[in-house]
Amino acid sequence: MALIHLIYVSTAREEFDTPELDRILDTAVRRNGQRRVTGMLLYAGGTFMQVLEGEAADVDETYARICQDHRHTGIILIEREPIAARSFETWSMGFRRLGAAEAGASPGYAPFFAHGFDAAAIGAKPGLALELLMGFRCGR
Repeated sequence: MALIHLIYVSTAREEFDTPELDRILDTAVRRNGQRRVTGMLLYAGGTFMQVLEGEAADVDETYARICQDHRHTGIILIEREPIAARSFETWSMGFRRLGAAEAGASPGYAPFFAHGFDAAAIGAKPGLALELLMGFRCGR
């Protein structure tokens, strides 16, 4: 079966504290493991950017469930594309909370996430969303 990745940006209805983010991550790890969906979730300034990868039906079902989640709004699909191999194969869901320190350490990328993810700017540069996610996966 063909693999895809799907990347979206959304806005939290309210700023999440660490315990709430931990609950979201725990649920994602459990559900994604059951569906063989891998990926990474970034949180910055009350916004999320996430990549989901796996079989198309599993990724689409996961994304549909996310779209129904009342904890966030303004979901913008950045890309949904076939992939030859997973980029986050060892993570049922990686996670990074980004703040001022990460923005300062990544001045070339800071305009895209320093005040929350700018979906329009990210979407206007093909490949940037995955590049950001991959960079923070590697510890940028």
